[in-house]
Amino acid sequence: MQNSGINVLFEGSNFERLLGGLLVTMEIAFISIVIGTVLGIVMGLLRTLKSGPIRFVLRFYLETFRIIPILVWLYVVYFGFTPLLNVNISGELTAIIVFSLWGAAEIGDIVRGALESLPKHQVESGQALGLTYGQLYRHVLIPQAVRRMLPGSINLATRMIKTTSLVVLIGVVEVVKVGQQIIELGVIKAPAASFWVYGFIFILYFLVCYPLSRLSKRFERRWQN
Repeated sequence: MQNSGINVLFEGSNFERLLGGLLVTMEIAFISIVIGTVLGIVMGLLRTLKSGPIRFVLRFYLETFRIIPILVWLYVVYFGFTPLLNVNISGELTAIIVFSLWGAAEIGDIVRGALESLPKHQVESGQALGLTYGQLYRHVLIPQAVRRMLPGSINLATRMIKTTSLVVLIGVVEVVKVGQQIIELGVIKAPAASFWVYGFIFILYFLVCYPLSRLSKRFERRWQN
């Protein structure tokens, strides 16, 4: 075991550096999910309006994120906007911008789907009781829609956490990048270091994402009816 390469994880500050890289990953994902959720709720409500132009624009916005790979979005913002606008955009800020916009698009569609799936008679009953548009959403529609939104929203959060590994390609020093640095420094002394380093990163992602996956399935079972 001594020469298997596992020791590379505990040499110097390698273990702490990997955990620090995971913290960067989680910070990008958490901030993006929060911003994306707030913007997505607004977009979802707007998509339930009868306005054709608004629905078309928001639908087009959603499709651009579904059709164009997230990596291309990262490159466009990081390498495209920087010289175009003559501003300095860091890799972390680029990641937060792109992931927030992606999250807003997907959350908006989840909110729209949840609201439009509610029985029509609930809207009619609320209107018959004299509820205003705001009261109808606040007291009747949104509380029920939240149940239907949670499983999909949690699944999206899991996807966003996993996809943050792409930010290594624009220079962000997150957990995968830290792992690469450790392997490059220790590969001569321990040729099997990549197995242990990437294996440890695999475990870190599993520990973060698996509870979210279980939570999503639990909500689906509880509220499937």
